[in-house]
Amino acid sequence: MDKSKTKILFSNFVNSKIFWPIVALVALLLFNVFMTPGFFSVQIKDGHLYGSLLDILNHATPLILISIGMTIVIATQGIDISVGSIIAISAAVAATVIVDGGSVLVAVLAGIVSGVICGAWNGFLVSYIGIQPMVGTLILYIVGRGIAQLITAGQILTFTSPSFVFIGTGYWFVPVACFVAIAIIAIMYLLMRKTSLGLFVESIGVNKTASRFSGINAKRIIFSTYVISGILASIAGILICSNIKCADANNAGLWLELDAILATVIGGTSMNGGRFYLGGTIVGALFIQTLTTTIYSLGVPTQVTLVVKAVIVIIVCLIQTPAFHKMFEKKRTAVQLKPTGENK
Repeated sequence: MDKSKTKILFSNFVNSKIFWPIVALVALLLFNVFMTPGFFSVQIKDGHLYGSLLDILNHATPLILISIGMTIVIATQGIDISVGSIIAISAAVAATVIVDGGSVLVAVLAGIVSGVICGAWNGFLVSYIGIQPMVGTLILYIVGRGIAQLITAGQILTFTSPSFVFIGTGYWFVPVACFVAIAIIAIMYLLMRKTSLGLFVESIGVNKTASRFSGINAKRIIFSTYVISGILASIAGILICSNIKCADANNAGLWLELDAILATVIGGTSMNGGRFYLGGTIVGALFIQTLTTTIYSLGVPTQVTLVVKAVIVIIVCLIQTPAFHKMFEKKRTAVQLKPTGENK
């Protein structure tokens, strides 16, 4: 019985959406064992852990946050390509408060409020006005960095507030950003898997019309997903701003919306909406960040980085397709059906 249960559990895991993302992440980590000396070395200095793995976790936190928000939005058949601009806006707002002498708490709250406003704007356009998600979020994608430029008066705002910088660069044995990520992941898991909100999101993603007839307020749920996405993007913006000790409206969060979409797809969530996988998204975000770190550590030229990343991501996405799974199942079945003598 124990062996049969183990086989069933293993079979379910192999057929799950998270299996191939984990395989890809493990393969990438093993690649670094041979190609990057000291990649897995972790040292303790001044009571803190240091090493490449810790750097990956630290830098992956903003991507994990916006990828979770992107996953929930995509689950409703939507998309939010404005998260990079929201990062720039929240970073600009938080940095402005710090530069003007405000407290860290006020700066963080102001940054999050700006994310709520941006998310509410996107949600209003998509859910209540009925604009297509790509077009609705494209407005803030284009205008958002201009708004951030207005907030910072076209300057790169720098600051030296130790308390605010601690959010992005501080350590409690491991980077503080890791604790932020764990807290957000726990909150989102409870919200999406322990309340009816997650069920409503998946229901709307499968069939919006049927959900409406069953009594679900689709507009309110979709509006909520964009607000959540905006909040998570604003927290990511605060972490990035704190980490680099400045607010750069032109470069903060640049192209991160594409990485968030890739992390969501790699994690097994379909762009057609419906069922979503938060765990898969987290693994996908870690894969993207590990891939980025690996490319830079190998000395690949900056202009080639995006090409290398695109090729590897395409391979991972192809492996996840139903066609590949069917081919894999056919080959495994053929091997099992071969006579014993042919397998020798």
